[in-house]
Amino acid sequence: MSSKEAREFRAGLERVRQRFEHWRRTHRGRSRISDSLWAAAVKAARSHGICRTAKALRVDYYSLKERLEQASAGTQGLSQANFLELPPLAPASLGECTVEWKDAAGSTMRVHLKGFPAPDLAALGRSFWS
Repeated sequence: MSSKEAREFRAGLERVRQRFEHWRRTHRGRSRISDSLWAAAVKAARSHGICRTAKALRVDYYSLKERLEQASAGTQGLSQANFLELPPLAPASLGECTVEWKDAAGSTMRVHLKGFPAPDLAALGRSFWS
């Protein structure tokens, strides 16, 4: 990394640190940090690391780590989604088999199945035994 790139790299973290300091000067007490500031902190943590970012911004390491993990997993975007499109289900490949049933009286039933769903097979077997 050239010295110019290193300065720009540090400048990115410094800009976020200044935003946090401005927020601290304008908010009194234990106000909640806004989502936009947390998003900037998460972005900085991706570039600069969680520990360095948490120290520079004076935020809790574990809170920053949790938000970074949530953002990486995409759970934050899913919780705000109003609609989630799912791809159509692929048709299940149904096999082929021959089933033979014999009861105590000696009656036999043989069925060759091709593309027949298993729940229907169970119903057929129950009707044979009854």
